[in-house]
Amino acid sequence: MADRCELLCLDLRRAEPLRRDRLPPTVAERLTLEAKALSDPTRLVIATALGAGDELCVCDMAWIVERAENLVSHHLRALRGAGLVDSRREGKMVLYRLTERGRLLLAALASDAVPA
Repeated sequence: MADRCELLCLDLRRAEPLRRDRLPPTVAERLTLEAKALSDPTRLVIATALGAGDELCVCDMAWIVERAENLVSHHLRALRGAGLVDSRREGKMVLYRLTERGRLLLAALASDAVPA
């Protein structure tokens, strides 16, 4: 079975409204960035830990995910760049938490596998 139609057969009554209302390219790019941020297994484990632990420092997350602090920091930058994680400084510590968008995306991705 070929992946293409063998003749041009547009159903404009169905296709035109879908074309008109399709996802705008800028929204598609943002969603792709968010999805890519959670496509790495370590970032996904970090995000689920943040979802369960609310707010954690890099030291705690490195312990939880059993990775080096510099690697965890690298992954947190990717999550923050995608708008899925926020951070705040408290003295010498930097604390991270999921954004509301991060919580929603994580819940949609693995609702039955992610701890509450």
